[in-house]
Amino acid sequence: MVTPEQLKTWIESGFNGATVSVEGDGHHFEAVIVASEFESKNRIQRHQLVYAALGDKMKAEVHALSMKTLTPAEAEQ
Repeated sequence: MVTPEQLKTWIESGFNGATVSVEGDGHHFEAVIVASEFESKNRIQRHQLVYAALGDKMKAEVHALSMKTLTPAEAEQ
């Protein structure tokens, strides 16, 4: 079973200096991801970046992931 800590590490590996927090029960997770890579990206593009960081893990190991994706400036508001 996937832990929130594992998911956090996997997401962080796809971003340079991102702040990531993850909560979940092993199957369903909620993540807040703050990354400069999200600048000038819409919500779909931001989610695609997270899915790319997770790769095949999203298909097999993570059943459901709810995400809040923010730029550093958005996180300060």
